[in-house]
Amino acid sequence: MTAELEVPGTVRVPVAVVVERRPGTTPWAEWSWRAVEVLEDAPDLPPWTVLREEAGRTLFLAGRAEVALFPTDTPNYRDNLHSAAPRVWAVLRQADAPPGLRLYTVTVDGGEAHLYADTGNDLLESLPMPAGLRALVEEFVARHHVERAFHKRRRDRSDPEAMARERGGRRPARDDDE
Repeated sequence: MTAELEVPGTVRVPVAVVVERRPGTTPWAEWSWRAVEVLEDAPDLPPWTVLREEAGRTLFLAGRAEVALFPTDTPNYRDNLHSAAPRVWAVLRQADAPPGLRLYTVTVDGGEAHLYADTGNDLLESLPMPAGLRALVEEFVARHHVERAFHKRRRDRSDPEAMARERGGRRPARDDDE
């Protein structure tokens, strides 16, 4: 059992995710899955409840999750809010229990979403940010954002003789040293 330390100022916003399953279009995948909507008002239903079936497509309530807003991540939230269409990213992960997926997390942090995209094992969907969640994130950024000055680090000047000294105190002789 692991305990998660709560960062002061953190806000957790409950949401739910609707997922669509349709027949696969290749012989290698029986089903094609995609998250289609983030709900601000999550119905009180168990995960993977069927909401609608029609023409071979099934809509599920994948489950509930919390969008965690951390005061230190406000630059990423602000960048998302300033984009043409602010997004919410839903991450679905493979599971042993039917239907074979589980809702892993939901985030409004583009940097965090990028990390899930890099793993390649998760199903990551970018969805429009609902209006109420957008207002909440805007208020959170206004309250917690602190501009930080960019400090470029200076690299140490290279010393070509340093490697030779590390190998035994003398620079190895070369043909062109004569």
